[in-house]
Amino acid sequence: MRFSVLSLVAILGVAPQLLAEDMPPISCEGSYPKHLQGVCTDGEVIYWSFTTELVKTDLTGKKQIQVPVADHHGDLCHDSGKVYVAVNLGKFNDPKGNADSWVYVYAADTLKELARHPVQEVFHGAGGIGFRNGHFFVVGGLPGDIEENYVYEYDPSFQLLKKHVIASGQTFLGIQTATFAHDRWWFGCYGTPKILLVTDANFQMLGRYEFDCSLGVERLPDGRLLVADGPCGKETGCTGRVRVAIPDKSQGLKIIAADDK
Repeated sequence: MRFSVLSLVAILGVAPQLLAEDMPPISCEGSYPKHLQGVCTDGEVIYWSFTTELVKTDLTGKKQIQVPVADHHGDLCHDSGKVYVAVNLGKFNDPKGNADSWVYVYAADTLKELARHPVQEVFHGAGGIGFRNGHFFVVGGLPGDIEENYVYEYDPSFQLLKKHVIASGQTFLGIQTATFAHDRWWFGCYGTPKILLVTDANFQMLGRYEFDCSLGVERLPDGRLLVADGPCGKETGCTGRVRVAIPDKSQGLKIIAADDK
């Protein structure tokens, strides 16, 4: 059955901007000292992590709240009125595990810090986080000689439940961003070229693609995804933008331009 945009809004209770067939790219207002690490949305606003600044905007990108945060705030996710951010206060990608991994929790409405949870099991540095079925899944750094990636599953109190192994091959500095959509995980990675890993719900590999979602990937309420990018300039600072994408068999994900219907 095919639903209209208006019927989807009524059924899902989400903002019509996130379901508009011609949804344009959304640019975050302002520029920031360090680059974008991830994005998430509750269907009404967008949250942006710029490493040392946490930003909340409306669906046009207009800034509502900005707060300074510890270096290094990474990828983030939203659940039940809270924003959860993967944070590393130590070294990334260190073979000896000299990371200092945490999940910081913020009130979604005010960005007031609510809690800090140690996730020291994330051996090479917590850099990304996703949420599924009441559990949190933390990803992070990786030394250059390891040919697999790791996902650390936590309960709502951030007690470790399981360390999952992805037979991904080497990805430069591990996994940066994560989201669950279409019954699979989408993981953005750095590198030249940048890599998208896709796994099933149990972290078995489904595909490895040359696609860049290393600065953010997030599921929209209607099932499409947001993919983030954000250049940095010495004089201009760093910016952030999101565009709509859909799954694609050959590319992993495909960016949908506003005039591509």
